Amino acid sequence: MAIPLAYNLRNLVVRKTTTVMTALGIALTVAVLLAILALVNGLAATLATSGDPLHVLVLRKGSESEIVSNFERAKFQDLKFKPGIALGKDGQPLASLEVLTVINLGGSDTQEGINVSVRGLPPAGIEMRHNIHISAGRWFDQGKREVVVGKPITIKYPEAGLGKKIRFGRGEWDVVGVMDAGSGEQGSEIWGDLNQVSSDLQRLEVLSSALVQATDAVTANALINDINNDQRLDMTAQSEQKFYEAQTDSAAPIEFTGIFIAIIMAIGSSFAAMNTMYAAVSRRAREIGTLRVLGFSRGSILFSFFVESVLLSGLGGVLGCLLVSLLNGATTGIGNANFAETTFAFRVTPQIMLVGITFAVVLGSIGGLFPARMAANKEILTALREV
Repeated sequence: MAIPLAYNLRNLVVRKTTTVMTALGIALTVAVLLAILALVNGLAATLATSGDPLHVLVLRKGSESEIVSNFERAKFQDLKFKPGIALGKDGQPLASLEVLTVINLGGSDTQEGINVSVRGLPPAGIEMRHNIHISAGRWFDQGKREVVVGKPITIKYPEAGLGKKIRFGRGEWDVVGVMDAGSGEQGSEIWGDLNQVSSDLQRLEVLSSALVQATDAVTANALINDINNDQRLDMTAQSEQKFYEAQTDSAAPIEFTGIFIAIIMAIGSSFAAMNTMYAAVSRRAREIGTLRVLGFSRGSILFSFFVESVLLSGLGGVLGCLLVSLLNGATTGIGNANFAETTFAFRVTPQIMLVGITFAVVLGSIGGLFPARMAANKEILTALREV
């Protein structure tokens, strides 16, 4: 005969102070774990939407990022007419020679400022980025010191807003537009005219990278192999999508540290749940003896106390999910391969919440098993004599 679930629920309500304190301890443990998972999930989502499977990023051989790559204009002329490159609206190859540098902007939330990527690119580079549009103002004009700024940057650095001026290179640049890249990493960049930016940086002939668009996915793979095997170019080509996916490695140390801290806290939470249940067993010795007299078996008592511990930890898991849900959509930043900051939002998904509740239930199962076993093993007469 099984002990009714209402018995366990009533006991949790009666011991409300102990229940709340233990549940909060488990909730904090779950919240730490889920916050780290939400951070990594948000970064992965941002990078996943940043690349296009038809785009091929070309760097100098041996370079792992655009910031350390040197791409000569002369070699770009050989690259842009490779077979398999799609044509733009003007009938020219969709190939974008680009220059990238990093500047420091003083953010409103940090005294040290934030490192931001400044990208110089031609009209073809804008045409190729289908997921980006102007949300305020207009695109920059060629040959002028004008830039468009990613929307997240204008939030962190109001002085980079529409109509403001940014100083880098040889002078001040007018912010003429704010671009919306959705959740893409491009929203963490500042864009300007290729020739004007490269002139200010004194990099007229040696730039950073090239981005080309293939006609289809099969051609993209063939184009990558063609570029990698071309000894005249001495360049490395890869899918833009894979390039951004590889940058999720930058969150690996944070993920490892967060999970390690969560495990340490989990051990403490398990002991807290165990102590709570041991105390409950000690206080309810006569109840346990009475249950045995009423005909409930040792197995029923073991299962009942085990379920009570799981319910307690499940409550903590739900509270932890509620706590971390407050982070959903909150923005933060992390350094990327170009030594600049990538802005992204925490993403708390139902799958992550399920992980949290499962994690809490496991903690409760571990913390409740031994006290439940002790309760089940109490002799009837001994239990009835205990005060």
